[in-house]
Amino acid sequence: MNTHCRAESRIGWTVTGLAIAGVMVLAGCSPAMPPLQADRLWVGEHIITFDDAHADATAVAIQGERIIWVGRQEDWRGEARETVELGGRALLPGFIDAHGHLSFSARTANLANVASPPVGVVGDIASLQAVLRSYIAERGIAPGEWVVGMGYDDSLIEEQRHPDRDDLDAVSDAHPIALIHVSGHLATANSTALERAGISKDTPDPPGGVIRRRAGGEPNGVLEETATEALRSKVMGGGDLAAADLHAALGIYASHGITTVQDGASSLAEFERFREVAGADGLALDVEVYLMAMEPDFRMPEGLTVGETENRVKLSGIKLVLDGSPQGKTAYLSEPYFVPPPGLDADYRGYSMVPQDFVDGQVARFAAAKVPMLVHCNGDAAAEMLLDALDRAHENVPLGDHRTVMIHAQTVREDQIDRMAKIGVVPSYFSAHTFYWGDWHRDSVLGPERARRISPTRSTLARNMPFTVHNDAPVVPPDMIRLIWATANRVTRSGQVLGEAQRLDVLEALRAVTANAAYQSFEECCKGTLTPGKQADLVLLSRDPLSMPAADLLDLEVVETVARGTTVFLTEGR
Repeated sequence: MNTHCRAESRIGWTVTGLAIAGVMVLAGCSPAMPPLQADRLWVGEHIITFDDAHADATAVAIQGERIIWVGRQEDWRGEARETVELGGRALLPGFIDAHGHLSFSARTANLANVASPPVGVVGDIASLQAVLRSYIAERGIAPGEWVVGMGYDDSLIEEQRHPDRDDLDAVSDAHPIALIHVSGHLATANSTALERAGISKDTPDPPGGVIRRRAGGEPNGVLEETATEALRSKVMGGGDLAAADLHAALGIYASHGITTVQDGASSLAEFERFREVAGADGLALDVEVYLMAMEPDFRMPEGLTVGETENRVKLSGIKLVLDGSPQGKTAYLSEPYFVPPPGLDADYRGYSMVPQDFVDGQVARFAAAKVPMLVHCNGDAAAEMLLDALDRAHENVPLGDHRTVMIHAQTVREDQIDRMAKIGVVPSYFSAHTFYWGDWHRDSVLGPERARRISPTRSTLARNMPFTVHNDAPVVPPDMIRLIWATANRVTRSGQVLGEAQRLDVLEALRAVTANAAYQSFEECCKGTLTPGKQADLVLLSRDPLSMPAADLLDLEVVETVARGTTVFLTEGR
């Protein structure tokens, strides 16, 4: 299933064998062998390997793209072109993006930033309008040309509502204006944009989506889930992904210590564009691509092998989306929302984007073909759909080591975690939510009892299950330090702890973005730990995260990121 990883594993054993042979030579076992030659040797007391065989390491050596030696500094007998003294800094495996959207991040980087702090400056409708007016003026956007913004958040806007068509018409009725909700699952548009997208009073709600309306049926501008597609096709669907935007996005990821990036909902055209840019320019980081498989007749492209890497681009599997967003109140829950969206009944539970028979069919087909699956399930009712589909698939074919990843898994119950452990599902938790939307979940989305269990990492750890955590960039920036801090502390914007019982210690939070993230994508053979033979993917941090209070983790800085032995990010004055 993962021929790339198997090939890497063979290489790894070869390099490991050479490293061991070098140590034996230096011990006098075979005087014919020369000492190890390293490009760089890191030495210090704060090396976190996530490899039990090298838990006490104080030195790591790399040559080319590989780690060639890990051990105690006093045991090193090789030669290094450069030696780096860590001092109080820490060396770890490079961080792995367990779930995110590289292409979306690249495409949205130059849009109007209508997010709230700490990502943007929007605090109310008026400040949102001011941002858009400034964006139009500064960019010299002519009347008739699209104005697109990313990241507005109704939970953080003072009015506690979505901006509607009237709010955006007040900015300009000469420009079509479209704003993408911070979740990526909703959008809002002005009258001109709705007209351009062909959305009117007579447009029916599409399957799996909702056009929010005023009395009488006129769209109010806010679109949910699949209802956003007509708008997105106008503003996000055209043209190739610019190489410069792709490289810029990778640079942002690298600045956060990330060495492997995920494109977790890619089109075939975007995958081919990654390959094209990689072949022409090279890429700074490894990119894992999961193709969207939301059409019943979707087939994997011929001539490509799942799990193989070419020029750092790997076709990793497929992506399914079963429901929406909890902060947008479209996730599919088994119990009603604490406060339903305006105009909806008290028993509103969100909705699934697809029927159960579609989920059953796709899961059975890809499980039988041994194609890894990422499946978006925010609500526990959506999680139930996936678990039921896997159970049914297992009745016909052995699932084997499938490692199906439940993306977000925000509201999974204890009984569902038990089922995941039994079936072999790997949950990837959007634990950054505890900071960004923790107060909103407690006070409006889920209520206090359910909210304290969002992203139940401690419950999962107690079952000895592998799990990961992620940022889902560009929903929130790919800031791994803040993600680790949020996972360990679970402190909301208002400074309250949301679910103390689900906190992780810092070591386990770090493991979720290194060793566990490599396991999730079948790359534990070549990534995720500081082990001889593995890829030389490393991150240098300004302090040792294990020697500081978890509450102070936001004081950490990424000093250097090394991907396949090459420095791809470096702070000034290292």
